[in-house]
Amino acid sequence: MIKQRSFMLLFVLTAALFTSCKKYLTLEPQSGYDEDAMFSSVINARSAVLGVYDQLAGDQGYGSRLSLMYPYDNDEMIGVTNSNAPDNSSRDLSRYNLQSTNAQLLSPFNQLYSGIERANICIKKIPAMALYQAGSETEKTELRRLHGEVLTLRAQFYFELIRNWGDVPASFGPSADQENLFLGKTDRDIIYDTLLANLKTAEELVPWRTEVTSDERITKGTVKALRARLALYRGGYSLRKSGAMERSADYLDYYKITRDECYDLLQRRDQHTLNPSFRSVFKGAIDSSAIDPYGEVLFEVAMAREVDSKLGYYDGPRFYIPGNTALLGNGSVRVVPVYFYSFDSVDLRRDVTCAPYYNNADNSKTVQTLVNMTSGKFRSDWITPALASAIQATGVNWPILRFSDVLLMFAEAENELNNGPTADAKQAFEEVRRRGFSGNEEKMGATPLDKQGFFDALVKERSFEFGGEGIRKYDLIRWNLLAQKITEVRDNYTKLMNRQAPYDKIPQYMYYRPGSLLVVFANSLYNPSPSEAPGYTRVNWTRSITASWITNVAQLFKPNHSELLPIPQAVIDANPKITQDYGY
Repeated sequence: MIKQRSFMLLFVLTAALFTSCKKYLTLEPQSGYDEDAMFSSVINARSAVLGVYDQLAGDQGYGSRLSLMYPYDNDEMIGVTNSNAPDNSSRDLSRYNLQSTNAQLLSPFNQLYSGIERANICIKKIPAMALYQAGSETEKTELRRLHGEVLTLRAQFYFELIRNWGDVPASFGPSADQENLFLGKTDRDIIYDTLLANLKTAEELVPWRTEVTSDERITKGTVKALRARLALYRGGYSLRKSGAMERSADYLDYYKITRDECYDLLQRRDQHTLNPSFRSVFKGAIDSSAIDPYGEVLFEVAMAREVDSKLGYYDGPRFYIPGNTALLGNGSVRVVPVYFYSFDSVDLRRDVTCAPYYNNADNSKTVQTLVNMTSGKFRSDWITPALASAIQATGVNWPILRFSDVLLMFAEAENELNNGPTADAKQAFEEVRRRGFSGNEEKMGATPLDKQGFFDALVKERSFEFGGEGIRKYDLIRWNLLAQKITEVRDNYTKLMNRQAPYDKIPQYMYYRPGSLLVVFANSLYNPSPSEAPGYTRVNWTRSITASWITNVAQLFKPNHSELLPIPQAVIDANPKITQDYGY
């Protein structure tokens, strides 16, 4: 499995292959290992490609910054918050109070370009290997797979750059082959179109999931789902140099790509389908370092424990480990209370996505105030094997694409292309919703049959399904709804604080059973609290909400500005051809 990361021993020796533009990527690898030797055998080529995968992981990748900091604040959850703001770091990032010198910008930017440079070298060298054309069938099959994998990885790196920074410098060949390393920005639509063509090629090079050993590498389902996602973003809104949110006139052409790719995947349920249990996707698979047997997780970033991932430490409930008296974890991704109350009371996804407790040393639960509820899909008490060290790196993988996203992308594209939901779109939408209401399907409610009504339902459903997975903010941007939803969540938050309808019956206090390994409440989450509950501990619920908590949500967000990040100042300083746009 990639998680073992043993390839790094070899990759360190071959770091010289992966040089980049030092002027703005600040990479200075040193090695005397020969490049020809690196691409002389399948096993060495595989090591080089696994080194490309490596650039997805770690603190500056999806182990922390790209997964737990960049996606917040939104209308579901908010990022780290305390009295140390402004800090020109993570707190300002969450509040949209961004300067180009923010401490959290440069290293992720550099790492994404490092991944691109590594991929560019492999994309050039692997098809040029003699074994690519003249090796054994086994060798040719593996090299073609590796070629498809690096095309896909490069697409993911560029996608992350585009959705955070908009137009960026783009090179599709190794830096060593470039006449001029000082590149200006490339229009994001040109980059998207190149990547969509690359992914079409990659589809023919990589195998289906069941045709190879089960691991965390890219397969055909990954490529098709990623191509569908990129096409949906290419057809969506984004902030342009005009200072306005715009979408291209031919956006429906890209929705058609999304629809067709998703349709192909829906015909291959032998490869990918929904896990019957939403909880098991996280507790039973991702948090347990296990491969999902249903193939629901089409693409995940492989992490190594004690190295790569702060999932479950930076976010999720705080915790203790044996022999350590300190309360560990940050609990830094908090659930906005009105998001918790947007779920139906019988929607099983609510109590997977939202964790209202901290863990005690004996793993019993201490319920927190409503404003201190944390994200819950990656939580310490679900990690298997259990954490035994106070080190922050948990090794939990980051899911990039799940099959439920394929179903909902298909439904969205069908609705847009047909001016309303088709029977197939309705079926795909309801398949996702039905799992959330498993055992209470009769309470799902009727699916809207008009275009706007169905779209509005999709906007909500994607929130219920993907909360805490780093998707919501970017969904709202491509729909041009981020500003609207931030305003709505603050308005509803105010109503909740003031106990106004529809929140007038939500309790001010909750009573929970102390010492229990599960959260056991004495009173309802949806009715006024009793004056007392003998044997239970009282905790402030809506009573904990203050005006400052409401103000805190995306506090300094500005429409037609904050949808994108500023280019790191060190990059601007190093390359005079890169401009700082969008009002930064």
